[in-house]
Amino acid sequence: MAGKWTEEKLAAERERLARMREYEDTYAAVSLICGVDEAGRGPLAGPVVAGAVILPRDCEILRLNDSKKLSEKRREELFLEIRDKAVAWSVGIASPEEIDRINILQATYQAMREAIASLKEEPGLLLNDAVTIPGVEIPQIPIVKGDAKSVSIAAASIMAKVTRDHMMTAYDRIYPEYGFAKHKGYGTAAHIAALREYGPCPIHRRSFITKFVENDE
Repeated sequence: MAGKWTEEKLAAERERLARMREYEDTYAAVSLICGVDEAGRGPLAGPVVAGAVILPRDCEILRLNDSKKLSEKRREELFLEIRDKAVAWSVGIASPEEIDRINILQATYQAMREAIASLKEEPGLLLNDAVTIPGVEIPQIPIVKGDAKSVSIAAASIMAKVTRDHMMTAYDRIYPEYGFAKHKGYGTAAHIAALREYGPCPIHRRSFITKFVENDE
């Protein structure tokens, strides 16, 4: 992969990644540092997915960044590279029913706890994107906009986002009238129009769509 880079651009990319390792370097005495992030808090449909990733100390993944700053193609490529290089990684999923039952914030925490508990290695420290997760005994550091500041959180954001996108593409085959493969459940004009025309399907979050669907039960 490095062969595709000019020497100058490669040096600049490595400098950028070094800045994104600031938190990992600060807590270098901790043997296993885990990044935690979520995807899908805002959509009208589908689950919220959390990612947890432990990267090796000397791991280099070029172009690693906040998943929102990457193209779909680049995220897919990085998903595979992270999967192959990580010491451990996992995802946790909270369903639309859970989101409606306990609210999106609590469902996000639930997905994060599930992702952390499913890791094959137990981390000594969690670096979280902006939240402190209740009910977790592992020390945590919340970092605002952490997916752009920490390689571990950025990796977690990619694993969560790509996993969720794959799920929404699969749902699109079951409920093709809504266009889930294109908008991934977010409230685009096309999605809202389909929701008003066809009504909600089983993966819509009932608590999110009340202003678009009258008399929804």
